[in-house]
Amino acid sequence: MHASSSGTPSKPRAAGTSQPSDASFKRKRGMFQKDLQHMMYGFGDDPNPLPETVALVEDIVVEYITDMVHKAQVVASKRGKLLTEDFLFLIRKDTPKLHRCTELLSMNEELKQARKAFEVDEEKLATID
Repeated sequence: MHASSSGTPSKPRAAGTSQPSDASFKRKRGMFQKDLQHMMYGFGDDPNPLPETVALVEDIVVEYITDMVHKAQVVASKRGKLLTEDFLFLIRKDTPKLHRCTELLSMNEELKQARKAFEVDEEKLATID
């Protein structure tokens, strides 16, 4: 870490990049608290885990996701556009995670198609009346 003129440490910045200050990265803590509690319970934790445990898990998850997004941006920088495939590329060596992601993406596509078919059927029914 480098020391700024005020004597406090600051993060090194890559040449030519303009990174927002740490203040702009502030997030609402506890935003995922309920979801994480349910997920933790689903994976065998207590139905009401300690708030400190949930906060720690949230910090870990947010840090992981932030790191993945930054890495995906680096991968996509040549193309100039961030795509789902950039994330799949990053997890390509983690087979269980890759299979789960492709399964969820496939399921999402099936749901989109089903919604689209339902909307078309609804439109046809509306014109018949």
